[in-house]
Amino acid sequence: MESTNPAKNLAQVQRSLAGLKIVSRLLSHELHAQSSAKAITLSRDEALEIQTVIDVFIEELSRKGAGPATSGVEHAPVAVSRN
Repeated sequence: MESTNPAKNLAQVQRSLAGLKIVSRLLSHELHAQSSAKAITLSRDEALEIQTVIDVFIEELSRKGAGPATSGVEHAPVAVSRN
């Protein structure tokens, strides 16, 4: 049976949320850097980094039994504007 130690559970949740915090900061940086534009653009590398962080988060939660496993799932292509 899994441990029900609240401190351990909180630490696990905080580790899981760390990836989403990174995504939030990446998006915040782009919004700030492109503040004058009504629409923002992301490079293919930036979009890939965001997708990777989200995928790691999903995989981590899947291993903990919090949702369906997603390994082997193809991702829809990301629409990226290039300047």
